[in-house]
Amino acid sequence: MGSRVSREDFEWVYTDQPHADRRREILAKYPEIKSLMKPDPNLIWIIIMMFLTQLAAFYIVKDLDWKWVIFGAYVFGSCINHSMTLAIHEISHNAAFGNCKAMWNRWFGMFANLPIGIPYSISFKRYHMDHHRYLGADGVDVDIPTDFEGWFFCTAFRKFIWVILQPLFYAFRPLFINPKPITYLEVINIGAQVTFDVLIYYFLGIKSLVYMLAASLLGLGLHPISGHFIAEHYMFLKGHETYSYYGPLNLLTFNVGYHNEHHDFPNIPGKSLPLVRKIAAEYYDNLPHYNSWIKVLYDFVMDDTISPYSRMKRHQKGEMVLE
Repeated sequence: MGSRVSREDFEWVYTDQPHADRRREILAKYPEIKSLMKPDPNLIWIIIMMFLTQLAAFYIVKDLDWKWVIFGAYVFGSCINHSMTLAIHEISHNAAFGNCKAMWNRWFGMFANLPIGIPYSISFKRYHMDHHRYLGADGVDVDIPTDFEGWFFCTAFRKFIWVILQPLFYAFRPLFINPKPITYLEVINIGAQVTFDVLIYYFLGIKSLVYMLAASLLGLGLHPISGHFIAEHYMFLKGHETYSYYGPLNLLTFNVGYHNEHHDFPNIPGKSLPLVRKIAAEYYDNLPHYNSWIKVLYDFVMDDTISPYSRMKRHQKGEMVLE
């Protein structure tokens, strides 16, 4: 096992991002990829079906024993709700209705947010665009853990706790790294979500409400799908900052595992990212990638050389245009 990792081991100054360079090369060689830059209307119907599925689950659990409520939240509800967060990720890139109907995507994102129980769709859009424009930028990209996280969660046990608490860190980290003034759409998002939560409690009871919230917290914490949080950008190999995952859980996550492909072409919906890889195979097949998110979680916890510090951190130069 290696020595304890420090922030300095993963900190460089970069003047350009590799995704922009690769995107230019691929488009010059394969201009037909531009034809994939269009919305995915099937996304709308998939999200509606997921929403109705969770409504049915809310009804089913309302009279169950508490142990089955929590069991159902982890085994079933967590998969639906985590998948819905990645549907919101797709919507944040206007994949549902296209760029010409940007506001339709914002409203639909609020709808997709409802069964998750915690309002975040609009805020996620604002911060996620910064993540793409300024990947790893110090003080801008809130996907980068804080110095406290890297310093404190440095042992196997503490990293295990960090994995469990990931949804809380993702929720509160922006308030410390890059706070933004609240917008009217965020107010609407909060109001709609609180109203939905109150209605679930009023008509179905406390067990349905707890099932909904537990499904989100458990599904975004210690869960196989949550391996993507670490797999995407944590530097298990020095010099490689983005990794793709080509395993079966892509079927539940709108192909978010195709993460190099996604950062190269964020305006291509997830359903078409495997085709990007197929067309430009020589650019992707030789990049380090994963086939198991569970193994990623295990390696992250057990490897002393990996910690929340294990991220590429850029000191940006020049003016930034933030959401």
